[in-house]
Amino acid sequence: SPVWREPHYGVFMVTGFEEAIAVYHDPGTFSSCNTVSGPFVKFPVPLEGDDISEIIETYRDQLPFSDQLPSFDPPKHTAHRALLMRLITPKRLNENEEFMWRLADRQIGEFYAKGECEFISEYAGPFTLLVIADLEGVPESDFGAFRSRLGNLVGGEMSHKPLEFLYDQFATYIEDRRRHPRTDIMTGLATATFPDGSTPEVKDVALIAANLFAAGQETTVRLLSFALKMIGERPDLQRQLREDRDRIPNFIEETLRLESPLRGQFRLARRSATIGGVEIPPGSSVLVLPGAANRDPRMFPDPNEFEIDRANARQHVGFGHGVHLCAGAPLARAEGRVTVNRLLDCTADIQISEAAHGPVGTRRYEYLPTYLFRGLTNLHLELTPT
Repeated sequence: SPVWREPHYGVFMVTGFEEAIAVYHDPGTFSSCNTVSGPFVKFPVPLEGDDISEIIETYRDQLPFSDQLPSFDPPKHTAHRALLMRLITPKRLNENEEFMWRLADRQIGEFYAKGECEFISEYAGPFTLLVIADLEGVPESDFGAFRSRLGNLVGGEMSHKPLEFLYDQFATYIEDRRRHPRTDIMTGLATATFPDGSTPEVKDVALIAANLFAAGQETTVRLLSFALKMIGERPDLQRQLREDRDRIPNFIEETLRLESPLRGQFRLARRSATIGGVEIPPGSSVLVLPGAANRDPRMFPDPNEFEIDRANARQHVGFGHGVHLCAGAPLARAEGRVTVNRLLDCTADIQISEAAHGPVGTRRYEYLPTYLFRGLTNLHLELTPT
């Protein structure tokens, strides 16, 4: 069944593609207030009644991560996302991609000579961190501090300490730019207004910038590591990509479909709803599982097979869907395209390290112990230089 109720917490699990889309596109019925905490944090009061919207709005600020954009619902989400989109304009993305190519060369240069690397700590982590820092206009003089303080973000430890560092840094930047405007990206963010013309508080802008920084880096690290794992495991795919670089964009999409970085996203039913023929009562926790939806055979034939030329690969929900579609999706796609291209440029072959992960047929990989993200903790590669 594409929708079923698990017995331990009574959560409605949504595993079908069509059903996932239905939940994602109905924020009026399915609130994101519990998107991180799910059923594991008890709501402050009983969720009783045919429509619990008023209860949600009264008590949502008491839930974990309630100040984060992913937990907002419209219209608040709409207004705050508009600020975020000031950072992700086509012009800004083009400028950021130019930085990516230079950064990829620099990052690969740190391990290229030794012919091997632990890909996540030596490339994916620092690369994604500095890309998002550049996008958000962090001064290059502060890159070192960000890299030293936020290195543990790529280990899946989304604790409040690194987030507090980000809040403090961005609040300082925003306050400075409001007092002393410049012709830089951060000033544009600092002086942005909500759609109604009102000026957001410094903390609101800092929270949005910090959330984009942390969440964007985490998911993209997982995408890059799965892409390189696939290239290292599949010589046939690697050969196809080397012979035809135009296949790289769809390769990235198929990687996102088959190895979705987002493990699950919770919602809370405001009122009774029927999804996939299953009635969901008000007050119920719902868990949308992108990885399962992306392997729904009704949408993707032979869903467990990696097909580099799959025609509808880009229709995956690896970035979510609806109003909460990942705002940084274009950035992640560009990072994937740049990374794969550059690594193919400077190598004749990329293989998985047998010393670290075992021989073909008995590979050993470790995954993050979290229900939020799906990703490798490490990926050791052997590189044959060109």
